Amino acid sequence: MNEFIEAFRRLAIPYWKSEDKWRAYGLLAAIVAFNLGMVYFLVRINLWYRDFYNVLQTLNKAAFLPTILRFCLLAAAYIFLAVYMLYLSQMLQIRWRNWLTDKYLTEWLNHKAYYRINFDGAATDNPDQRISEDINSYIEQTISLGTSLLNSVASLFSFLGILWVLSGSLPIPLGAHSFALPGYMVWASLVYAIFGTWVTIRVGNPLVRLNFDQQRYEADFRFSMVRVREHSESIALYGGEGQEQTHLMGRFTSLLENFWKIMKRQKRLSWVTYSYSQAAVIFPLLMAAPRFFSHQMQLGGLMQTVDAFGQVQNSLSFLVTSYAIIASWHAVINRLMGFSRTMDRLETTELLPGTKCACACDKAIRIEAFNVALPDGKLLVRDLQLDIEAGAHLLITGPSGCGKSTLIRALAGIWPFCEGTTFMPESSKVMFLPQKPYLPLGTLSNALCYPNANGYRREDFETVLEQCGLAHLIDELDKDKDWAHVLSLGEQQRLAFSRILLVKPDFVFLDEATASVDEKLEADLYRQLQESMPCSAVISVGHRGTLVAWHTQTLTFDEDANWVKSSLSAQSRGANA
Repeated sequence: MNEFIEAFRRLAIPYWKSEDKWRAYGLLAAIVAFNLGMVYFLVRINLWYRDFYNVLQTLNKAAFLPTILRFCLLAAAYIFLAVYMLYLSQMLQIRWRNWLTDKYLTEWLNHKAYYRINFDGAATDNPDQRISEDINSYIEQTISLGTSLLNSVASLFSFLGILWVLSGSLPIPLGAHSFALPGYMVWASLVYAIFGTWVTIRVGNPLVRLNFDQQRYEADFRFSMVRVREHSESIALYGGEGQEQTHLMGRFTSLLENFWKIMKRQKRLSWVTYSYSQAAVIFPLLMAAPRFFSHQMQLGGLMQTVDAFGQVQNSLSFLVTSYAIIASWHAVINRLMGFSRTMDRLETTELLPGTKCACACDKAIRIEAFNVALPDGKLLVRDLQLDIEAGAHLLITGPSGCGKSTLIRALAGIWPFCEGTTFMPESSKVMFLPQKPYLPLGTLSNALCYPNANGYRREDFETVLEQCGLAHLIDELDKDKDWAHVLSLGEQQRLAFSRILLVKPDFVFLDEATASVDEKLEADLYRQLQESMPCSAVISVGHRGTLVAWHTQTLTFDEDANWVKSSLSAQSRGANA
């Protein structure tokens, strides 16, 4: 329990200390005031019960309509407060969600945590779902439970005194004597609520873990369907619909099995809660009946007592009536706290454990005693010593699986299984291109200048598109499409080269960046790099022999983590041109 309270505190407190705290406190104060106002009118309606039923018992026709009118006024005031309390609660919810979502997105995107989380030992499943759905559920349920708890406490203290006075004393015979129990209906409601709460906890406790798992299964199933949509062309070409169907139904079966467990547990809990609620209708009548039949109270007093008992019993039964929500809330907090711990761990862990990184003062990259390994510890690159000066053209080659692309990831600062020392220029002077470029959603111009949002003219876009053989896309620059599916992989790779020509970085790392274009287009693209960026260093990873013509040095790896750096003669380069 202490761990759960600490988790809730860590999630809740930052917002109430943020730059939005005064608006949040203002909304919270208004919600509390409206909530207390609702309890006040419930007390007034409780008094109305006494007057109304006394009017009926005495057949007082003249007082009937004025009493009905008084109820309408009380009900209208209560409805007004209830509507605006809900409105203000939702306003607080959306402001809190906006702040917390921004915080979590920042933590997820900073320090490349969204990528490094894949290598975390205690992997956090579906971070997208935790940010999009769990945050909303957490805030909605926190506000709902908080206002319900406040209402229960305020109602308890408001109606406890009323019920104590109305219930009077109950004579309890003890042998030849009797003992008068004052406020006996207060004690009856307390015993009733304690018993119901105990049974509810015993029956409903497993729902916390079941709800936690259900969120994960739902997210896994949804993510699998998103992957089918993202890779629809590949699946269609392979004819993999049957296997995808099997995989999706496997995910869905896990979801259903867990949901059946939730259903069975909730059925047991519903037996308890519904029985508890229905018994609460007759229980106060049974308790108050002796005083009514002994003429110690009128019908109005009986109905007022029953209503007051119901208010006290509902307040004391907060845990019983809210347990299903509390179980879901508990599960959501556990999921968000797990995500927060992972983000904290990734932020405090060095980007490359065991690696010393520094920014070079000159335009060069220097690598000293650099080792790169797989997650299982297998060494891919051993004791690499490498200097890459401005204007250098280096071709990295070797058999498939020897670690060429992994070395690029390590130099980019996203591969955690490394050690050694690297001296890199500031990130704005370095660009890394993967084999499959990333094209964000939006206009083609946004995709072209990604990740920079502005600073370029339309003429700049048109020039680089023409240089890379994409002049036919100039009229499409302002159109918003899913460009990753509209453009062929070859066009996407040429668009990535257009980005290079637009940014003109000092160092360019190309990881199989021309694998989907023909050799003539490849030569045109490299020629554009040399002519437009003569002082920039180009480091390429590739298997094609035609790449040799555009580089002056090679770095060759073998399958035993060894490497050899050599210079290319003009003759050998010309032979491969």
